[in-house]
Amino acid sequence: MADSRDLNQVRADIDAIDRDIQALITRRAECAQRVAQIKLAEMLAARSRGEPVTEVNYYRPEREAQVLQRIIERDRGPLGGTTVAHIFREIMSACLALERPLQVAYLGPEGTFTQAAALKHFGHAAICVPQHTIDAVFAEVQSGDCNYGVVPVENSTEGMVSHTLDSFMDSPLKISGEVEMRIGHHLLVAAATPSESVTRICAHQQALAQCRNWLDLHWPLVPREAVSSNGEAARLAATTPGVAAVAGDMAAELYQLEILAEHIEDYPDNTTRFLVIGREEVPPSGRDKTSLIVSSRNKPGALFSLLDPFRRAGVSLTRIDTRPSRTEKWAYVFFIEFEGHLQDDNVRGIVAELEEQSILLKPLGSYPQAVL
Repeated sequence: MADSRDLNQVRADIDAIDRDIQALITRRAECAQRVAQIKLAEMLAARSRGEPVTEVNYYRPEREAQVLQRIIERDRGPLGGTTVAHIFREIMSACLALERPLQVAYLGPEGTFTQAAALKHFGHAAICVPQHTIDAVFAEVQSGDCNYGVVPVENSTEGMVSHTLDSFMDSPLKISGEVEMRIGHHLLVAAATPSESVTRICAHQQALAQCRNWLDLHWPLVPREAVSSNGEAARLAATTPGVAAVAGDMAAELYQLEILAEHIEDYPDNTTRFLVIGREEVPPSGRDKTSLIVSSRNKPGALFSLLDPFRRAGVSLTRIDTRPSRTEKWAYVFFIEFEGHLQDDNVRGIVAELEEQSILLKPLGSYPQAVL
């Protein structure tokens, strides 16, 4: 009997805590509405004074990164900081939608890991708009039809996504953030499809590469076909007899597919990094990365000359990659990523040195490092 009374008391405590949490979330949402009103009033006042006015910027990537980082650092509870930060991400997303819902373009169709990355970064209150190509994602953001875009840039086992890097060459867009996603691939089929009836396995070429060893071992005689995305592969599996797809949980749920085999990726720590692209530069968050494109004159020691300023300034490089130049035969451009912000004094010095010795220097933006 005592245990029953204790259980009833704990449940009553939980109900009381839930009411308190709900009241606090309401207060936070009301504060978000107040922020929107203040920003709008400031814009209208500036316009009445004849000052140049841009659209109201409701979303602040550096501010959200700071909030989530503080949540993780101060957490001492049983859930863990990252789990609590995910909860707050959704609260922040819903509150931001009260000010203005964000339109986010992503490499579609629905059910891709890129959509999952967009939802992880912006929360489920964002309006995600699928695009058929990476170029289309850039175009949607550049035109202003979408506030931001999300595109894949790097996989831990298959390397850089060259199409994304090439898209930055001619685009005025800036990198606003990054998202890291643990990638779990499954072999999916339509409901009640026997394994012996599978005659084709479809997936994005990167997904097929990430599962190559497993497929060679278990399905060596079944042809594989690269398609535009894993989401498209899942759609084909749902609508075309004999097709199996390599895709993730979101695609399986969206297209109501059955899992023939789980986690077929060759490496258990398989991770893909995505970039968030936008039109505005992002102020420092205190924990930032910077990406830039640079091309040097073709001379001995050219690459060393580009990298040495980072060494002397004590700035850590996190990525360097090369792409063929579009303007000169057998010439290359370097995509360099490093810790720090373009407004940092030591980074300013590095950029000044690079400008002196390069024939092309294009900063792609500084942005908060991935928090979740």
